[in-house]
Amino acid sequence: MSANTAVLHLVCGKIAAGKSTLVTQLGQAPNTIIVREDHWLAHLYPGELHSLADYARSAAQLRGAIAPHLIDLLGSGVSVVLDFPANTLASRAWMRTLFEAAGCAHRLHYLDVPDAICKVRLRHRNASGEHEFTVSDETFDRFTSHFVPPSADEGFDVVRHNQGIWRSAQDSQAVSAMRQ
Repeated sequence: MSANTAVLHLVCGKIAAGKSTLVTQLGQAPNTIIVREDHWLAHLYPGELHSLADYARSAAQLRGAIAPHLIDLLGSGVSVVLDFPANTLASRAWMRTLFEAAGCAHRLHYLDVPDAICKVRLRHRNASGEHEFTVSDETFDRFTSHFVPPSADEGFDVVRHNQGIWRSAQDSQAVSAMRQ
């Protein structure tokens, strides 16, 4: 029997840090699929996500339903880029159960982006109307208050992304404002 070559890619970063952009890039690898939490939540719970509690309830239901499928995909050798936020100890513990049950490798991609940059990107994203959810600065702050960066003692294979994160003129403006 050959070793499982699948990889479970996880993403950790605040709202609008660039997780979905990175996920799209990672998903271009051969024999790799992307599973996006926002897509599933928007379609399974339309108009129902108004608070952090709503999100937590719906995300827990989705994770319970989709975990066996993800484990089967990984176990069959298909790499998965999981566009679910690995932003808390509990979410990362759940994600660990996936790659351990599948017997495959993992990478935890940590996007270390300052709040000011995320908020500028968030306002741009909201204005474009292209994302499944519109998020206010207040909601950003509420979710960010629960954010826990990954630490070495968690034992994840962390890939840190903090170089080249300034992607646009809006990012440059936010950096300038941070320095003033």
